Amino acid sequence: MEKKKIFVNFFIFFVPLISYFFIKNINKLFSYFLILLKNKKVLISWKNGCKVPPGSMGWPVLGETPLLYSQDPNIFFAERQLRYGEIFRTHILGYPCVMLASPEAARFVLVTQAHLFKPTYPRSKEILIGPNALFFHQGDYHFRLRKLIQSSLYPDSIRNLVPDIEAIISPALDSWTQNGQIINTFHEMKNYSFEVGILAIFGHLDVHRKNELKKNYWIVNRGYNSFPTMLPGTLYRKAVQARKRLSAILSEIIRERKEKRTIEKDLLGCLLNSKDEKDEVLSEASMADNVIGVLFAAQDTTASVMTWIIKYLHDNQKVLESVKVEQKAIYQSNVNENRHLTWAQTRNMPITYKVILEALRMASIISFTFREAVDDVEYKGYLIPKGWKVMPLFRNIHHNPEFFADPKTFDPSRFEVAPKPNTFMPFGIGVHSCPGNELAKLEMLVLIHHLASKLRWEVVGSQSGVEHGPFAIPLHGLPARFWKESTI
Repeated sequence: MEKKKIFVNFFIFFVPLISYFFIKNINKLFSYFLILLKNKKVLISWKNGCKVPPGSMGWPVLGETPLLYSQDPNIFFAERQLRYGEIFRTHILGYPCVMLASPEAARFVLVTQAHLFKPTYPRSKEILIGPNALFFHQGDYHFRLRKLIQSSLYPDSIRNLVPDIEAIISPALDSWTQNGQIINTFHEMKNYSFEVGILAIFGHLDVHRKNELKKNYWIVNRGYNSFPTMLPGTLYRKAVQARKRLSAILSEIIRERKEKRTIEKDLLGCLLNSKDEKDEVLSEASMADNVIGVLFAAQDTTASVMTWIIKYLHDNQKVLESVKVEQKAIYQSNVNENRHLTWAQTRNMPITYKVILEALRMASIISFTFREAVDDVEYKGYLIPKGWKVMPLFRNIHHNPEFFADPKTFDPSRFEVAPKPNTFMPFGIGVHSCPGNELAKLEMLVLIHHLASKLRWEVVGSQSGVEHGPFAIPLHGLPARFWKESTI
């Protein structure tokens, strides 16, 4: 049965891929074989006494991609690390790759020698997000945009968002508890994180504009990881068309902001009021691409982590009870003083915060990141050839028993002691680390506060299993039933 499933997946994914490749890319096919021949020479040649890391390049053209897609990707990488060590090679998604599974190697690529490894994404994804988005660049443009985005998402900028985030989650929780319905937790977390993202980017946007953005954003989101063909009716074609509509909507919003000439502290306000050393402002295209980029970066990742948090707390009742004690004390003090959750209170939730850190480690939503060597690079006696993709494996590091004892066990208490340097990187490290990590953590803290102080829940159906898409989530999006505490 398993072999049949693998064959069907192979047929569905790769036959269209190969057909499209041959029909549309005959010239590229010839170039590809020249590159393949060059890489083969690299594999058997030495340079300065270095040889490429051990590993397998898999089948011709396809490499090891069929194996990657036919099983849990985490198992794929873990098995190769066990076989070859903490640095190994493979060939996936059309590229020769070097995989790195040690803290030192991750720091080498992402921090100390980051200039030797440029960010890289498939062209199809650049089109949907926008080529001017922060994470497609490095150098002066990247530095300027990162500084702008961070300034709108730093603690000093988001501390006043707590009441607004509460205003988003409170009615959502009320809707979950109606009539004992079963909800798709991941779907609800996506709605929540989208609303928070809109709040951070635009402030209080009118309902019509928000709905238009949401409708088209979901179309882009569905097509983001689909097969990139412009054939009529395909998810990718629909996504490209929706992305154009998003640009038009954002242009209207930007024009209206310019006409008002008000200085807002949200992300769009920071982008609008930015000038470089030549006194030049950002183009509308740059602003639109970075708004979409932030939405993408903040959406499925945060929603995935929050879904796992709800599952981990459900599966670990002792931890849940500790969280409930902490959060109910805060909630009761606010009720007594007739006030809402405050920023200062979110900074003083030690048990809940450790739960978030452990969920980030366990789930490791960002399992790895893509870089490309801009020159031949030597690392620990191995050659990383120019043009090869380089992938630091965050999840492998987070689940290494050398750094985290009993790594498959959910144990927030492990964070009572700070992890060793570069062993815990849920938001990446270096100049391309996530600039919105503080907003994501605030979003999680507010969610847990309301969940733990007001509701109980149970997971419906199978409590094991993982769906592997762009980010791993519990099976079926974690169907669950929620009740208000008073009704139990």
